[in-house]
Amino acid sequence: MEKKETAIPGVFVLAPRVFGDSRGWFYESYNAKVFSGLGICANFVQDNESFSCYGVLRGLHFQKGEFAQAKLVRVLAGRVLDVAVDIRAGSPTFGKHVAVELSAENKRQLFVPRGFAHGFAVLSDTAHFAYKCDNFYAPQSEGSIFALDESLGIDWQLPREVCRFSDKDLSAASWETYCSSPMFRFEE
Repeated sequence: MEKKETAIPGVFVLAPRVFGDSRGWFYESYNAKVFSGLGICANFVQDNESFSCYGVLRGLHFQKGEFAQAKLVRVLAGRVLDVAVDIRAGSPTFGKHVAVELSAENKRQLFVPRGFAHGFAVLSDTAHFAYKCDNFYAPQSEGSIFALDESLGIDWQLPREVCRFSDKDLSAASWETYCSSPMFRFEE
């Protein structure tokens, strides 16, 4: 497994070693010992999957307090733009984001530590998305920031008019609201 740093410390792109021959390919997507050797010591407790069509934009989601989650995300089929936004109060990269294309073809994964809002946009006809979490989902602790908030400066690589949201994501807080409201703030 190769670990590549991003512009934000703690957010990593992971590229597995893929073994292929005339039958197809094989790779190890997760191994606790290997990840520990790379300095990633999350204890994953929950796996999630989603299936979405072109233009679907999910996020930007996070959990607060004792229910904060680190995530290891990847695409099983299709292609997405995956985004992590630093929401840690006092962080030197607060409000900055990392955007990485993940696909079934490139087999890359993104490690998103606790203290980040996370989302993705589907760039292919469909996408099957999978991720591991190091904490259980707790609806009372969840929050979201509107993904198309222009003050975040995220290029989702989709025309705005094709973006499709859940009702919950459409009513997410603006970045300004997140920054000014203690009820939304992520604090470790």
